[in-house]
Amino acid sequence: MSASCGHHTSFDGVSDDYKRRLWLVIAINAVMFGVEMTAGQVAQSQALQADALDFAADALTYGISLAVIGASLKVRSTAAMAKGISLLLMGLWVFGTTLYRVFYTGVPEAGVMGIIGFLALLANLASVLILVKYKDGDANVRSVWLCSRNDAIGNVAVMVAALGVWRTSTGWPDLIVAGIMAGLFLTSAVQILKQARAEQHHQTSKVH
Repeated sequence: MSASCGHHTSFDGVSDDYKRRLWLVIAINAVMFGVEMTAGQVAQSQALQADALDFAADALTYGISLAVIGASLKVRSTAAMAKGISLLLMGLWVFGTTLYRVFYTGVPEAGVMGIIGFLALLANLASVLILVKYKDGDANVRSVWLCSRNDAIGNVAVMVAALGVWRTSTGWPDLIVAGIMAGLFLTSAVQILKQARAEQHHQTSKVH
């Protein structure tokens, strides 16, 4: 549901309840980044490491979102632009490293992938439920919701990859899922950038 009372006014995050929810999901994402990145290295899973980066991106996104709450629309849309660009770069990095790993012959540990993927899924579902009330809003608020949604989708994908690795005894399912996640990062980045640019254009039009 929309957190805005009017049809033409986007929720800008100015709410004590929203701030408390952001602090909570920042803590969840920071902890899971450490857990999942370590597990990804141990299991040699590109999908787990890609998902861990998504946790880190979310924690950063939420921190920036908190910092600019109450600021002008220009500041908030500029912050959203920065987050969109960082998400775009992360997607390109995951895509590039996935291509590199195509030539790597090691097979990820499916058991570790499945267990950590399930733990991460629980953490992300909690974050999604915490933030679902505020899924609509300006580009700054919208970027928070998209990152949370990406994490939940990513964790389901990691578990699917773990099953695929176990069934095939190859690393291809892991690499395919990592590539899909890279695409998800890129499409979300485009959505954030488009909305932020539109808000900046609207603000410029009002000034003139």
